[in-house]
Amino acid sequence: MMTATDDDRLPAEARARKRIDEQLAAAGWQVQDGKALNLFAGEGIAVREVIMSAGHGRADYLLYVGRRVVGVIEAKPMGTTLSGVEWQSSMYATGLPERHRKRAHLWGDRLPFVFEASGTETHFTNGYDPEPRARRIFAFPRPETLARIIRDAEAAPEAPTWRAKLQAMPPLVTEMLRPAQIDAIQGTEKSLAAQRADRSLIQMATGAGKTYTAVTLSYRLLKYAGFKRILFLVDRNNLADQTAGEFANYATPDDGRRFTEIYSVQKLAAAGMLASSGVVISTIQRVYSVLRGKEVPGGDDQQLDDWTPDEPVTVQYSSAMPPESFDLVIVDEAHRSIYGVWKGVLEYFDAHIIGLTATPGKQTFAFFRQNLVSQYTYTESVADGVNVDFDIYRIKTAISENGATIEAGTHVPKVDRRTRIQRIEVIDETLEYRKSQLDRAVTNPNQIRTVLETFRDRLFTEIFPGRTAVPKTLIFCKDDAHAEEVVTQVRQVFGKGNDFAAKITYQAKDPKGHLQTFRTSASLRFAVTVDMIATGTDVKPLECVFFMRDVRSAQYFEQMKGRGARTITPADFQAVTPDPKAKEKTRFVIVDAIGVTEHGFVDPPLNRTKNISLQKLLRKAANLTITEDETATLASRLAALELQLKPAERTELESVADRPLKAIVKGLVGACDPENQAQALAAASPEASREQVVEEMIEAAVEPLAANPELRNRIMELRRQHDLIIDDTNPDTLLEAYGVVDGNKALEIVSDWRVYLREHRTEISALQVLQEAGRSGNRPAGEVFAQIQELADRIARPPHRWTPEVLWKAYEQIEKTRVRPNTKARVTDLVSLLRFTLQVDDELVPYADKVRERYQSWLLQQEQAGVVFTDAQRWWLDNMAEVIAVSALIDADDLDEAPFTERGGIDGALRDLGDGVTELLAAMNKELTA
Repeated sequence: MMTATDDDRLPAEARARKRIDEQLAAAGWQVQDGKALNLFAGEGIAVREVIMSAGHGRADYLLYVGRRVVGVIEAKPMGTTLSGVEWQSSMYATGLPERHRKRAHLWGDRLPFVFEASGTETHFTNGYDPEPRARRIFAFPRPETLARIIRDAEAAPEAPTWRAKLQAMPPLVTEMLRPAQIDAIQGTEKSLAAQRADRSLIQMATGAGKTYTAVTLSYRLLKYAGFKRILFLVDRNNLADQTAGEFANYATPDDGRRFTEIYSVQKLAAAGMLASSGVVISTIQRVYSVLRGKEVPGGDDQQLDDWTPDEPVTVQYSSAMPPESFDLVIVDEAHRSIYGVWKGVLEYFDAHIIGLTATPGKQTFAFFRQNLVSQYTYTESVADGVNVDFDIYRIKTAISENGATIEAGTHVPKVDRRTRIQRIEVIDETLEYRKSQLDRAVTNPNQIRTVLETFRDRLFTEIFPGRTAVPKTLIFCKDDAHAEEVVTQVRQVFGKGNDFAAKITYQAKDPKGHLQTFRTSASLRFAVTVDMIATGTDVKPLECVFFMRDVRSAQYFEQMKGRGARTITPADFQAVTPDPKAKEKTRFVIVDAIGVTEHGFVDPPLNRTKNISLQKLLRKAANLTITEDETATLASRLAALELQLKPAERTELESVADRPLKAIVKGLVGACDPENQAQALAAASPEASREQVVEEMIEAAVEPLAANPELRNRIMELRRQHDLIIDDTNPDTLLEAYGVVDGNKALEIVSDWRVYLREHRTEISALQVLQEAGRSGNRPAGEVFAQIQELADRIARPPHRWTPEVLWKAYEQIEKTRVRPNTKARVTDLVSLLRFTLQVDDELVPYADKVRERYQSWLLQQEQAGVVFTDAQRWWLDNMAEVIAVSALIDADDLDEAPFTERGGIDGALRDLGDGVTELLAAMNKELTA
């Protein structure tokens, strides 16, 4: 065997050849001299020194796969810059002697695979790519890899590689995707197709659906782009289960099958990487273990998954996971584990790398070649209703701010960190500890108790005013011992048992079970952790993120903050929130007991101006006197309101505003965004100041509100409807109780109703719509009823709180001789109330009674005209008249609803009434609603 000294004595090119031989052998190639050629020795044969056609020189290596020539290698001495010799290897690729061409895989007139190598560096050009280009690879591909590439090319010569297939991807199905997810997927596919960078970065706010985006992208690349296997790297191993669940639950948009019914999804474990796997999920530490030939455990292993080496790792070739194992590597939470010490692991793979992160830093941008394919910030996600805004509540104590002193001679408890055995000792010297040493070198239970008691005492008055049950709260601690002390004190301070607060750390028993319980249980209100729930873990009902540890990284803080950002449906929220006053989640609170929010990297919430009402903000918007902070606050308030709206209310506002409320909020957020402001300032004239530019941006953003008084009024109506002030401080006593008909109150209601109609007459379209429908007989019934319902919703809001029944009873008391009794006034009775109030009708008659009377008159007219209806036809007509009585109109769609479905729906109507059903419906609408 040649020694290192012998190696050094070899000429530079010979040393390179020796290394190249070893690298080829490691990748499964049989390296042979031409005189000892044996093409049956293995799947891949690398033959040294082969003379090419005249004028094409001598190839250093000729590669055979399956006994056919497929490529060449140009070998150069170590240290040679390989891009300068590509012309030489290209010459070999086109200079295959005629005797070899019959047993060669050619692409056009050249060999498809071209390599340049120096023993320390290898470049590879795949001729099947649409724009063949050399790229640096860690090691030579295995023969079976090149055989697969050839098979794929022969199967689809028009798009032989994934780089070619990406040039013509099918349209993205967008129905289940948010706009930000659509942008991310389309941006990534565009980047992959352009091949201007081998890495892509997706910045997407926490809670905006990064993993769902990645799963959708993975499905498209596997199905349409010819990708064979994808590596999905998670930040922590406990997130691997969550990610695997996302893949398992993903319903494919084409045929509805689950992702895992089509492609195998595997968590990297002791069995290694399975040949059948389409997606492999792992931490980067486990991948490194496989590359080192180590076995990885099946379950969580904190020592492995939290391990960060002191020096950047170096990797060696692994036949168990060769560099071409993956076509794509997706790095979730890409702010942590992709650069620095772990960079070598990612650069081992011959794969495009996609980073997913909410919080990229400078190193992140540098690693991903500044190739940001999509950007979606936290404030944008709040504007879109994807996330909720937050408030900050600061708790300071003397010890947490200044530390403390323990005098010499004091008896103090000491705890062995490893065994948890406690003993009492006398300290020999006075101990002064700083606040940074608190809960690390020294634990002060009194400080912890003071913080928790303050939280308890202020919870329902200042932090969550009016609430009666503790919101789900996540506390971040410094280490496991600190978490142990905190969870014990939480139970004591709140006087609760074990099911009220749990420690969820890697050292705790069954942390995954506790985490699932925290998500779904109404009784478990506190989770105390260190790092386990810091990133990526979804706990949507969470309303309070409590920092009892400092964080020096902006990226890590944003991830921890993001645990509280998720939105949740009101039904799911109420199911795990035992508080009748908690109807929906519209915000969360960061409780800061350590000063973490005072770092310069912490962005303020949108809700920056606390003591100002929504009404005042809207008034300032109308006057164009609103400040930047107030604009952000207005965005926060409207975003919270948007989450509370019912679908009909949302539609109503959109109709008045001529755009969704979310779009208005997004405009407000954009005007306050520093990046948008910087871009606007750069585009402005040199004379323009920042203040002028921002003022113009804010004016443009508030214009939809400032120019629309009706919209502002509707917003306040809805705000009052959703905000009910509860006075639980003033006791009440009974004065009197007796029955009375208050004529003055009835007169006041009728008077206010008349004023309301007079002031809003141009806005009320229900009557005009009904009259138009009566004239034409063909206005869609759903549209007519929607107009009436809209009026009913408006008058039901504060300050009026009118219903058709309230108005009817008021008229009954002051116009007894002109009002027919109505035991249960309906929405459609608003038509009668409108016509009576506006003096179109002399008598106030229930709308249904009017319709039935007109129906009888219409039947009499038909009889006098000689029209005879059968019993079957009368059944249809009678029921049609009833629909008009309760819905104001009827159209053909109604015939496919109850009770008409009993007799075949629209088909039954055509059968019994004949082809003139449409004309009959129009006639009844016209006659019965006139």
